[in-house]
Amino acid sequence: QETLVESGGGSVQAGGSLRLSCAASGRTFSTYTMGWFRQAPGKEREFVSAINWSDNTYYADCVKGRFTISRDNAKSTAYLQMNSLKPEDTAVYYCAATRLISAQALSRIGGTYWGQGIQVTVSS
Repeated sequence: QETLVESGGGSVQAGGSLRLSCAASGRTFSTYTMGWFRQAPGKEREFVSAINWSDNTYYADCVKGRFTISRDNAKSTAYLQMNSLKPEDTAVYYCAATRLISAQALSRIGGTYWGQGIQVTVSS
């Protein structure tokens, strides 16, 4: 069982940056593929980015070149660095984890474990 806790959200003006963190509780973090999804009001949850156990990454087209996903296995934490934020990035961001699948697979099927979500608001 994994418990995921997101932090680092908040409000920022367009063009600004935020870094989200996702801290995992389990001892097998290094075997998990970690991902970020988001859900804007009135919209379905959508994939943002994922990173597998060997640091292979995958991004949604809408965030490529602006967002960077990374992980620190020693801290059991995944990160999402978000730069050049746009108002359309406003959403609740969720961390997800699944063991031993590719980053692309996580983008399609979602996570076995989910965080509680954290708000990111980008004003114009």
